[in-house]
Amino acid sequence: MIRFATIGTNFIVRKFLEAAAKSSELLYIASYSRDEEKAKAFAAEYSACRYCTDLMGLANSKDVDAVYIASPNSLHFEQSILMLSHGKHVLCEKTITSNQLELDKLIETADKNHVVLLEAMRSVFDPGFAVIQDNLHRLGLIRRVSFQFCKYSSRYDNFKKGVIENSFNPLFSNGALMDIGVYCIHPLVKLFGLPNKIISDAIFLHNGVDGAGTILARYEQMQAELIYSKISDSHIPSQIQGEDGTLVIEEIPNPCKITFYGKNGETEVLMSREPESNMIYEIKEWIGQIKGERDWHESMRSSRMELQMMDEVRRQLSIKFPADEEEQW
Repeated sequence: MIRFATIGTNFIVRKFLEAAAKSSELLYIASYSRDEEKAKAFAAEYSACRYCTDLMGLANSKDVDAVYIASPNSLHFEQSILMLSHGKHVLCEKTITSNQLELDKLIETADKNHVVLLEAMRSVFDPGFAVIQDNLHRLGLIRRVSFQFCKYSSRYDNFKKGVIENSFNPLFSNGALMDIGVYCIHPLVKLFGLPNKIISDAIFLHNGVDGAGTILARYEQMQAELIYSKISDSHIPSQIQGEDGTLVIEEIPNPCKITFYGKNGETEVLMSREPESNMIYEIKEWIGQIKGERDWHESMRSSRMELQMMDEVRRQLSIKFPADEEEQW
């Protein structure tokens, strides 16, 4: 039994706990929040054994083996490194750190303390992603990838009224690239590696945060376009186009319907299921890595390429966070 705690009390943690409840290998021990009333109420609602408001106390807890972190992006590094350095396995929400340098330090700390570090990039652990990987060979020479995720944020209406919440505050390492664009970048680099060249552009809002963006990525024989937004919706699916066929993916963050179109007119639905919360698959991956059934470094290779690419996009667009060091720029 893996005894775990959570950091954060937002809707993402709620979805995580609903998924975690489906696993017989997890036991919810503690809820953490700086706000004692929130921590106490959250623990009671989800039947945690206890709650806490002190991070160091949580790190030193002998009855906690692992921690799920879903705080603002800017806090991921300091909270993750504290838990890792105290022997806790960590599953940290995307984007796992503000930059690649922070991620490298987390990987080093996890290695030193013989614990697992995993980014909660739920889409790449979904069975639909395995379907994509298993059918790439049918496309022949791949020429074009188009991944997009545009979802109007529920917090954008408040932003337009002058209420700046964390998700639209660059001080918290937030913005469209970090919150939404990562869902396009991570699958791209996991499937195809780092591009040879990227060109990026973005729409900036009045407080300097990026609300939407586009990335054009160049590979040796292929182009990729990544389109992401927090201020508009898209209803166009993602695609991987090859000389012999095309894969059409309904939702890149939740690949529940995937269709193959051959160049000779054949059509095959490779997967079709109702949209669901696919957090259970990242949880299964985390458990498997903690049990030593899979090497967590493999997942980190994709997360590291993700951060490398995002750092370059931010450099091009002059998106700088407090966590960034001067030599990066």
